[in-house]
Amino acid sequence: MNTTLTIKTDKKLRDDARRVAHGLGLPLTTAVNAMLKQFVRDRRLVLEEECPFPSHTPNAETRKALLNVRHRKGLKTFATFEEFEKHVRSL
Repeated sequence: MNTTLTIKTDKKLRDDARRVAHGLGLPLTTAVNAMLKQFVRDRRLVLEEECPFPSHTPNAETRKALLNVRHRKGLKTFATFEEFEKHVRSL
């Protein structure tokens, strides 16, 4: 049996979500149901780097670091764990 779920959300967010879902070829209802099923199945809520809660929103320095990692800028790599360990201990 299906039921209707009413939630309050920002109109722009709803419209953006509809556009994204449509671009993926599915109705927004299907996307929301998939997220709810995952939430129930995993019993956890995964929030990515763009978290809507101000206390969890990355500051400018963190956003820059995430961007650098995404573009593989300024990364230090290690051939062995021992090399990595030596570097960490030197900090």
